[in-house]
Amino acid sequence: MKKDIHPTYYPDAKITCACGHIHHAGSTKKEMDIEICSHCHPFFTGKEKLVDTAGRVEKFRAKQKRAKTKK
Repeated sequence: MKKDIHPTYYPDAKITCACGHIHHAGSTKKEMDIEICSHCHPFFTGKEKLVDTAGRVEKFRAKQKRAKTKK
């Protein structure tokens, strides 16, 4: 391997999730911020979590309701 071309590796980098949980893993960055982790992801927690922007979920559910009433 060539010298002085590889980034510095931090074996105990701090990874902070938006939910507040802190993970430690190896990385080329000392600290990272992530939006979702295994402690808050619906697949791992079994809880449904919707992030609704501009009422899209309500709009979709209203369309579904209208479609069911037309049948």
